Amino acid sequence: MTLRRARLDDMPALARLYRRTVRTSLPFVPELHTPEDETRWFAERLFAANEVWLAEESAAAAGYIAFRPGFIEHLFVEPESQGRGLGAALLEKALEANDEVSLWTFQQNAGARRFYRREGFVEVKLTDGADNEERLPDVLCRWRRAGQE
Repeated sequence: MTLRRARLDDMPALARLYRRTVRTSLPFVPELHTPEDETRWFAERLFAANEVWLAEESAAAAGYIAFRPGFIEHLFVEPESQGRGLGAALLEKALEANDEVSLWTFQQNAGARRFYRREGFVEVKLTDGADNEERLPDVLCRWRRAGQE
């Protein structure tokens, strides 16, 4: 596995990775956008507003993280690549430059919730999903560097 900073021309592959991962690992998430809309959003919004890193295996994207100071927008790892340390390696990229980081995940996403707890995140707020696009109950998680409480 190698980690590298993503480029704009990586966004179509990351949009496809996102779509495959959500369909496979999060079947409860409604499909709200076309693949073309998602690819455009990745290039025009996700990449433009965040630092994006990707994990590659055999020269193909196997996971990615998108973050800005204090907030993780996305962290997705291909289902067949999960459980091998890619998520933790990508997460470290976001944590290394921040003393505090927050993120949202769905309450139904038990695997992500376990992963984030294991990585030192604390669940600080549960919602009914009224404020997210999917209208699914979610949870705000927060990590603080030791000594920053």
